[in-house]
Amino acid sequence: MKDDYGKILERTEVMVREAGKILREYHDKPDQVEWKGIDDPVTAADKAVNRFLVAAIAEAFPTDSILSEESRDDLVRLKNAKVWCIDPLDGTKEFMARNGEFSIMVGLAVEGKAMLGVVYQPIVDTMYSGIRGQGSRVISGGKSRTLQVSGKNEPVELRLVVSRSHRNPITDRIKTALGIVQERISGSVGIKCGLIAEGVADLYLHPAPGTKEWDTCAPEAILAGAGGRMTDCWGRPLVYNAMDVRRRFGLVASNGLCHSLVVERMVPALAEEGISPDAGW
Repeated sequence: MKDDYGKILERTEVMVREAGKILREYHDKPDQVEWKGIDDPVTAADKAVNRFLVAAIAEAFPTDSILSEESRDDLVRLKNAKVWCIDPLDGTKEFMARNGEFSIMVGLAVEGKAMLGVVYQPIVDTMYSGIRGQGSRVISGGKSRTLQVSGKNEPVELRLVVSRSHRNPITDRIKTALGIVQERISGSVGIKCGLIAEGVADLYLHPAPGTKEWDTCAPEAILAGAGGRMTDCWGRPLVYNAMDVRRRFGLVASNGLCHSLVVERMVPALAEEGISPDAGW
């Protein structure tokens, strides 16, 4: 039986909104923070939202597997065609700064491809959602609007969206090489890709390690549904439900039209840094 991704997406939107209520409650409390690494905080909010979403998705879709940032990786997922990728709080530093630029991200990968996704900013009540090949939308202020990427292709016209807390020097080199003059700062991979899907930004570069499958699944599905594209820094498709969930070859997200040119200009800059398409970071 063919999956009804529209109905699956509707159920996912409801679950993510409920998770947003939990996140808003924690937003008004002092942080309880642990550190997974030197620059990798995890809050009580991450854990609470994760518990809710993992349980809700397991109940709603019991035959699917789950891959979540804050849960132990069950490698049984490698035998499953459908895997839910969950980031309960994308932009933990932004959450701790209380600047609103964080999101809950839930995506479904099918046969190694990002198929559908939801990215929700609970503080401003803005939800991006979409299905690869079927369209994407943004719901804000109770109103729904279809998403469509921009038609910009000339470098001087491109609007680059960059990270607030993870800016990479290579990004500036590529920006200069392309002649990009317009820039917008935002937290959360999901929000940045949402801005591209809306057509208010055109390009996001992450020429670095650090992201994982749960950082890209929902954003890629939404971007693809709006006509955009996400690949690694050498223009290769992203693969989901791999043994190694790290994105060791970086990310490029765009409106699609400028994608090939951006990758073409990016590759020499990476080579000068000694970064190869075989080894990555």
